Amino acid sequence: MTNDKLSRSQIIVWFSLSLTFSVVYSLLALQQAFSSDYLVDSDARQHVFWMQQFLEPRLFADDLIADYHQSVAPVGYATLYQIMAGFGIHPLVFNKLVPTILGVITTGYCFGIGLELLPLPIAGFTASLLLNQNLWTTYTLISGTPRAFVYPIVLAFLYYLLRRSLFPCLGAIALLGVFYPQYVLICAGILILQMGNWQGGRWRLSGNRRDYWLGGLGLAVAILVLLPYTVQSNEFGPAIAASAARGLPEFMPEGRTPFFDANPWEFWLFGKRSSFLGGLSLPPLLYLGLLLPILWRYPSRFPLVKQVTRGMAILPEMVITAGMTFVLAHVFLFRLHLPIRYTTHSLRIVMALASAIAFVVVVDALVYWARVTSHRFRRGFAWVVTAVLGMILIFYPCFVSFPFTRYKQGQYPSLYEFLAQQPQPSLIASLDEEANNLPTFSQQPVLVSEMYAIPYHVGYYNQIRQRAIDLIQAQYSPDLSQVQQFIQRYGVTFFLVHRAAFTPDYIAGSNWLMQYPPATEAIAQLQAGINPALSQVTEQCSVFETDALMVLDAQCIMGIAE
Repeated sequence: MTNDKLSRSQIIVWFSLSLTFSVVYSLLALQQAFSSDYLVDSDARQHVFWMQQFLEPRLFADDLIADYHQSVAPVGYATLYQIMAGFGIHPLVFNKLVPTILGVITTGYCFGIGLELLPLPIAGFTASLLLNQNLWTTYTLISGTPRAFVYPIVLAFLYYLLRRSLFPCLGAIALLGVFYPQYVLICAGILILQMGNWQGGRWRLSGNRRDYWLGGLGLAVAILVLLPYTVQSNEFGPAIAASAARGLPEFMPEGRTPFFDANPWEFWLFGKRSSFLGGLSLPPLLYLGLLLPILWRYPSRFPLVKQVTRGMAILPEMVITAGMTFVLAHVFLFRLHLPIRYTTHSLRIVMALASAIAFVVVVDALVYWARVTSHRFRRGFAWVVTAVLGMILIFYPCFVSFPFTRYKQGQYPSLYEFLAQQPQPSLIASLDEEANNLPTFSQQPVLVSEMYAIPYHVGYYNQIRQRAIDLIQAQYSPDLSQVQQFIQRYGVTFFLVHRAAFTPDYIAGSNWLMQYPPATEAIAQLQAGINPALSQVTEQCSVFETDALMVLDAQCIMGIAE
């Protein structure tokens, strides 16, 4: 057998093994996803619920919340779901299937990049396995939301860039622009850095026309795909200014979308949305990548580092670009969305690839040492360490919650069925957290809920905030006429009320409700023994009940005279 044939057969074996692990991981997730009815990914309640219109256009007609989420959905993302709906695949079902597809594509490109950086099939396998393990233990790929598409598309971009494949590389940039446009800035930064190299500690232009052509055309495509987002106006805009956000409790640590924090460590390094590293939880072996610069200094002890290609420069270039866009996102806060989105995705990819190279280099050195050393203890130590590293690589998922999912189980199937049978659209007013599930499970719009109280766009959130304030005032007002005026103003069809809703603890226990001034006033009224008018008509106007919830007919309330 020739070396070429052996190499090809090895690549096929290792690549097949990589795909096998990816499929097995996804099957574990699919088992959870289809384990029961009324089960949905948490973020799909935002990103996907409105897409039920693709199957039934009359759903969510003239609904503020559905219209907003449709307006901010990337065009490629929405179009893909619409195409699948055209084939009869329900958007909520496709949302559970798409992580498997994305996982396989991610695995393929990650394997290819591993081979480009270190031309050994085991390098591609290790890189894809490490990245898969990280993605399936974090809430990214499994969500099926736009950010899940970052990994396959960005890895495709990196792969084609390393191979200098012009048109596939440009296609990847264009595709990213319609699925996750803000990340095109990362690609643009990498393209600029790829047009040069580091010499004597300074970055200089490469002098290679091919680099200039690829970089120039890539930047042109990046500008073209981002241009519509810079010139088009959003009916729900503009993005909230940083100065205004600092004055809202919604952006404080206990708010709906915590961002600002007086603790600089939290704000800059570990915070959920503002920081450089927040949410970047890595499997143990992914920290091996930090050893790579050290291994490079000792090629005699770690000879495999000599086979690492010049393409390895793309990893620090990605980190540099992520850092620069992180800074830009803070400078133009909320206009480039969240700063953390530029760093966590990039660092996951970089650490997986760097750690895979370090893993293979270290294991190769250990195996060589075990074979040549005459010292029995050293030989045994080398084999034990090699075996431990291999076991950690393969069996890591057995020791953690794997895969990590955030599927939400609907607790009230009879409620969803009752509301789904009502005329379309029936607007439901509720302060209860169950309102988060109603658009998804009952296909009926809600006036407001915590899930949909997203404060990034002023034109949208001013309306949502006012709705929340008005609903709190109406639900806890002792004046029935105020409730009736509220019904008329918003065209409410039903109230959904928790049986404990008319107690101070119910309000105080909700960080979301406590963001709004009327909540404090409502608690004071209840503590003073002032009964809300709505609490006095529950028996008369209830049309559906569970052990915890009551549905009140708004028309019944309108017919009651004080």
